[in-house]
Amino acid sequence: MTAIQTADERVTQAAIRRTKRGPRRTIRGWLTARLLRVVAAVLQRLPEGPLHRLAHATGRVLYWVQPARRRLVRANLDRVVAYLAERGMGGERVAAAARDGRSLDRLVRDAFGHYVRGYLEGAILPAYASEDRLARVQPDVPAHAARAFGESGPLIIVGLHFGSIEIPALWATKKLGRRITAPMETIGDPDLQSYFEQSRRQTGLNVIPVERAGAELRASLAHGETVGLVADRPVGGSGTPVELFGARARLPVGPAALALESGAHTWLIATRRVGTNAYRARIEEIAMPAKGSRRERLAAFLAAEARAFERAVADAPEQWWTAFFPIWDDIRA
Repeated sequence: MTAIQTADERVTQAAIRRTKRGPRRTIRGWLTARLLRVVAAVLQRLPEGPLHRLAHATGRVLYWVQPARRRLVRANLDRVVAYLAERGMGGERVAAAARDGRSLDRLVRDAFGHYVRGYLEGAILPAYASEDRLARVQPDVPAHAARAFGESGPLIIVGLHFGSIEIPALWATKKLGRRITAPMETIGDPDLQSYFEQSRRQTGLNVIPVERAGAELRASLAHGETVGLVADRPVGGSGTPVELFGARARLPVGPAALALESGAHTWLIATRRVGTNAYRARIEEIAMPAKGSRRERLAAFLAAEARAFERAVADAPEQWWTAFFPIWDDIRA
């Protein structure tokens, strides 16, 4: 064995040990997590309405100082509103944005405002657990909520990066007593990861790392529990090609695979903001076809899921966070 081989082995073994230990803690990460806890504690004690108005105004500032991101959001929303207007979806505001550039620009400015409001809601999420604030979350069709949550047994909730992404899960855990297991993308810094996990667990969510999500989600469904997945763009994977707003995009196959394997009913829940302190939830079932090969059933489910996403986004295109990221191959950052 040569000295070079021995040195290479030592380097390799050191890399393996670092991988096993996971991400290293840093002073910067510790300080940032501490600051976030302090800021969140302060924000939770401030009046909700002014906070949301300030967040929306901050988003409009970002609209002006982030021209590259503004162009991406505009191009994405341009495709969305053109598709919706062609099909008579989304109402007059969508139709105006599809035919008039200034109306589209207003929609894009509002998108930046809602993007910042989403981060605000994440920071003050425990404050929404109060009875008063939960009462402000109302389903568009109460009968759909009763159907989705009225039966015992496993349940899959599919969401989008849309509107208020975490408040519906909080509503389900606090108002309906549902234990919801949901994967969370792992952040490189362990202190920041711990902060975000703790803030969500305070609301009753069972948060699990995305790396081992498959096994834990299957186990939860096997025990008749509820799992929640955000599925309008792949995170950490390549996704499966699906037509979305008239062009090929990629969606994660996870919800479809879990629905097929478990037989659990699957419901879309997309909660949009109405004004500064109220929320309305679109709730609709996504059915798994009873017949066909595994491939055919998965493909049909994903197509039905994409149509459900389109109907949800039509309610408020400016609240679809995914517009801030590349969605289609021909519209890039």
